[in-house]
Amino acid sequence: MNRKALLLYIAVPVVVIAGAATYHRGKRNTELDHQATVKTSGEVAVTLVPVQERSFRPAVAFTGTLLAVNRAELKAEVTGRVTRVAVQEGDTVAAGALLGAQDEDDYLLGVQAAEAQVAQAQAQALQAQRDNDRSVTLLEKRSITRQAAQQAETAYNATKAAAQAAQSNLGLARLRLKKARLVAPFAGQVARRAVQPGEMLNPGQTAFEVVDNRKLEIRADLPAEAMAQVKVGQRATFHSIGVDRLVEGRVAQVSPSLSQDGRTLRVRVEVPNPDGTLKGGLFVEGVILGEGETKAPSLPATLVKAQDRDAEVFVAEQGVARRHKVVLGPEQDGYRPVSGLGLGAQVVDNGKDLVGEGSRLRVISGAAPTSANGGSAAGGK
Repeated sequence: MNRKALLLYIAVPVVVIAGAATYHRGKRNTELDHQATVKTSGEVAVTLVPVQERSFRPAVAFTGTLLAVNRAELKAEVTGRVTRVAVQEGDTVAAGALLGAQDEDDYLLGVQAAEAQVAQAQAQALQAQRDNDRSVTLLEKRSITRQAAQQAETAYNATKAAAQAAQSNLGLARLRLKKARLVAPFAGQVARRAVQPGEMLNPGQTAFEVVDNRKLEIRADLPAEAMAQVKVGQRATFHSIGVDRLVEGRVAQVSPSLSQDGRTLRVRVEVPNPDGTLKGGLFVEGVILGEGETKAPSLPATLVKAQDRDAEVFVAEQGVARRHKVVLGPEQDGYRPVSGLGLGAQVVDNGKDLVGEGSRLRVISGAAPTSANGGSAAGGK
């Protein structure tokens, strides 16, 4: 390949890439210019939501992490090499299902040897019992000496004790075999598998983790001021990442005392999860709903971000958007109490991303665009 052809080969892709980048940059700048024009001089198509009065219960906010009520780390109880792994992470297991084993054949042989020793000792004890019974009869007939009878009795007691010792050894061998087999303590899923066949395990070393996600819990620390408001049985609602709905639970336990520094109160919220949608480890934000109700102005929870407390909204005033700062309370039944706005105030919902202070508004009954990506707005007159 000559020098001219090589330069051409390199230059063409570079020109294509540069052209594509310039095209997309120009397209984005056009969109931004369009938004700026709409926000300053044009009419923006929007839908409005009125501030309405609704009933709300007293609420105590909390944060926490979802954990399975039934969760267990299975640790080795004996020293031995892993000879069998029967599950993978994510497998569903029944209570008592075998997960893995250590030196299983060795411990099984130990059980068999102990069983043989028991059989031998029991046979010897049975023969010694017969000899002792016979010596008792002969002593009554004065056919043997008392010393001989005592020797028979002593031999019988010794073989009986040996049989009991063999039985105890068998129990220990069976216990070692049981400890060498790691089984699921309850029905659930294998959350973690920390061993591979051939590895050595020592007592106390974690091999598996099993969880049952059908019932979850949240352990939350509340401010001490909430002590008089929170009671067992109260309803709790919360949001979590990846879950597009409000989730409910119940307060199952309230600590009888405050933390050592006297600032927090530990509560436990149980969350039914029969379909397994929720997973342990999810961070949640929610509220515990108290008793009684009070009325307050409200807005739909979908109008603002779930985590916002201090927020800004646009209110339609004589066809023009005006920015208002508001304080939002925690969500209850799809609505959030709001302070900073009067009842009946018309808040911009769809189309709010295209609205700025002073934008002229055109109210429509259908959904207006909520972003510049694929959205549209009416031009100014």
